[in-house]
Amino acid sequence: MARRRLSSLRTDMTAERGNNNRTATVRTIASRRAGRRFTHKPRPPEVPLVTNYWRPEHFFNRELSWMEFNARVLEEALDPTVPLLERVKFLAIFSTNLDEFFMIRVAGVKRQIDAQVQSTRTADGLSPREVMTALSARMHELVNKQHGLFINEIIPQLTEQGIDILKPEQLSDAQKEYLEEYFRKTILPVVTPLAVDPGHPFPYLANGTLCLVAEIRKIQKSVFPHTNLSVIHLPTSVIPRFLELPSENGRQAFFMLEDVIQMNLDQFYNGYEVLNCASIRVTRDADVDYEEEGAEDLLKVIEEGIRNRRNGAAVRLQYDPELSSRILDVLVDELELEPEDLYPTEGFTAFSDLIELYDAVDRPDLMDEPFPPQPAMSFEGAPSIWDAIRKDDILLHHPFHQFNAVVRFVSEAAEDPQVLAIKMTLYRVSANSPITRALTRAALNGKEVSVLLELKARFDEAANIQWARQLEEAGAHVIYGIPGIKVHCKACLVVRREGEGIHRYCHLGTGNYNDKTARIYADFGLFTDKEEFGEDVTQLFNLLTGYALPSRFHHLILSPTSMREDMVKRLQRESDRARAGQPALVIAKINSLVDPDMIVALYKASQAGVRIQLIIRGICCLRPGVPGLSENISVISIVDRFLEHVRLFYFYNDGNPEYLFSSADWMDRNLNRRVEISFPVIDRALQAELWAYLKIQLKDNVKARELQTDGTYRYVKKAGRRFQSQRELYELACETVRINADQMMKRAATSRSALTPRD
Repeated sequence: MARRRLSSLRTDMTAERGNNNRTATVRTIASRRAGRRFTHKPRPPEVPLVTNYWRPEHFFNRELSWMEFNARVLEEALDPTVPLLERVKFLAIFSTNLDEFFMIRVAGVKRQIDAQVQSTRTADGLSPREVMTALSARMHELVNKQHGLFINEIIPQLTEQGIDILKPEQLSDAQKEYLEEYFRKTILPVVTPLAVDPGHPFPYLANGTLCLVAEIRKIQKSVFPHTNLSVIHLPTSVIPRFLELPSENGRQAFFMLEDVIQMNLDQFYNGYEVLNCASIRVTRDADVDYEEEGAEDLLKVIEEGIRNRRNGAAVRLQYDPELSSRILDVLVDELELEPEDLYPTEGFTAFSDLIELYDAVDRPDLMDEPFPPQPAMSFEGAPSIWDAIRKDDILLHHPFHQFNAVVRFVSEAAEDPQVLAIKMTLYRVSANSPITRALTRAALNGKEVSVLLELKARFDEAANIQWARQLEEAGAHVIYGIPGIKVHCKACLVVRREGEGIHRYCHLGTGNYNDKTARIYADFGLFTDKEEFGEDVTQLFNLLTGYALPSRFHHLILSPTSMREDMVKRLQRESDRARAGQPALVIAKINSLVDPDMIVALYKASQAGVRIQLIIRGICCLRPGVPGLSENISVISIVDRFLEHVRLFYFYNDGNPEYLFSSADWMDRNLNRRVEISFPVIDRALQAELWAYLKIQLKDNVKARELQTDGTYRYVKKAGRRFQSQRELYELACETVRINADQMMKRAATSRSALTPRD
């Protein structure tokens, strides 16, 4: 079935791989497809052109657009066709996203309100107070929907499937006995109740920590001070929140940590009567402004910023309905909250912890069908990784292809005696990163290792500091970043001695060098040994490590210097051809579109008659479908099992299409305040693969939603069969592996036949 569904795409691609004149054939196929698909459609003369691009109604608000993205995440949990445990996972993702949104974006809006900022720098025209009012209404609506789904639908369905989240009254005698012992031996020694004395400040409630607040009354005389209020921090960092219980009949039972503690409150408050106890959770401002100007040691500045993050102002209070109104008033006063900051729950707080439940239940029948990453066939059977890259540029699409190929690239470089130097940028890496371990080995092996490790990667600062120190101890040259600007590009350069000279091998990607997120983030990575790329990446590192300005790049496009100008020029080129009655097309796949100048450039291209197809996972501040402004622009968002993270730009370019990868979205921060790179894919066979990729994405009618002119998103409805792009891409990767494996076996059989003695 999969072969029939994608036969046209795969036939073209596999034919190229087996053709000696690979490049010429692929160029023909790519040009024929582009010419067949896109034709110029002149603008109807009766539609007047919009001349004032900067009217507020031409832009969506950034924060409200992000909320609609998270609403699409929640839709995955609401979708009954999604496997049950995957729906649980999406509930957790929705809450994790929302937590970070409160810590950064909501906190920023609140700071503007506190500073009495009445004007706005954004193009949508809303004041900070208007944004906060709209955000609060939408967030409360979505959170209420989340609670209703979990309590009324997910929990009953889990129970039907033999997965129980029990309450105290549902426990069997054996389970009660188990919990009593667990409480005595594991919980009681760890948990510490904190009394609140009316004469002392309210205890600090840590950001994101689940707490129990108990209202108590003294019933025994004592010489010690007494209290009427106590706080217990739940130690979910060291004790699971979902405690698995012994169960019978093949069922799997869980009990909540807060319920265990509430069942045993008398052991914390001997001599008191517990009047009321409820769980609460505070979210705080966690955005850090680093005072980098004049700083002698950037690492110390980042460390100080991390320490300050925990002291941020409260921006949200989640609480159980059992919380008494008197205690709620105390919390609101102590935390300086507004009514819009209050989020009552329906018996369950901190949905982000549901990822624990997802990981603890071993029920493949309630999960997505596994998509095991496929091997990088270009590396299979090659004498070495260097031979494979010298033969052809190699394009990998993670997580459909194994990330291990990237790890192997760095690991083999670390051990290869012919490798002289490794240079790499790191933004977010995993806690036990094989990439950083390989770089450490390379430094210990005496190679020149230079690593720009961006310390300002939000919420990863502490981990990056730890890796920076380890690499320095091994002898690597570690650059912490550039003061005042983030380094967000993804690049690795390996310099190898070959013959009488040196050879440079590059890896450039759209995603981080993180082996964990590579399993769930969809990204591309390009391996190449082309000399012009080697020269460009060498200049890039000279800029990053020594501030040496590049003379001229052959292929790389750099932000914050030239990327915006370069993209606008390409849009203008397509516009000129559209005005001349020639086919013109732009496809941009990015995570976010916020920058108003880029939006206006897209509006102008649309007015010229350029067909513009945008695939934007998250924020989109552009309003499509406005007559005379953006009727030639369509926007879809794909939310599925893997996080769409690719940044890819396609320009028709008069039938000689250009394909550009990038580390950057079209946002002000990426184009103006970060070091980012875009780079072309110039191999024609790889361009054909990218064209197939874009066609598959644009054809999605299962997980794609289309942005409407009013700002809402609707599922794409197309005639024909259901077409789920991530599934199709995985099947394409699998079939490509099978075809390449068959070809390798045939070549091996031919070689053996040639070596067999004949009569």
